[in-house]
Amino acid sequence: MRLRLTCLGLATALSLSIPAHAAGCYADYKAKQDDPLRLHYGVAEVSGCSQQAAEAELTARLAAQGWTLLNVVSVFDEAGLAERKDSAGAYFLRF
Repeated sequence: MRLRLTCLGLATALSLSIPAHAAGCYADYKAKQDDPLRLHYGVAEVSGCSQQAAEAELTARLAAQGWTLLNVVSVFDEAGLAERKDSAGAYFLRF
């Protein structure tokens, strides 16, 4: 019985700590499609809060939709979302 309560307590503590740790990592990026050439600037939520992690994640996500990542401009938290929303337009949190 104690083991069950300990496991339940540990699971609860971990689940409560995940949102605080994982909250709000975003990246703005530039991508392209060929034939015909199309470019876009976008903002996406990413799980890794580093430039390298965002590049890896966005490369795969964009490729699945026929886009090629050109570069990750920056990685930021929720405070930077509002100022980028208009620039990203239809690509704001799309990928």
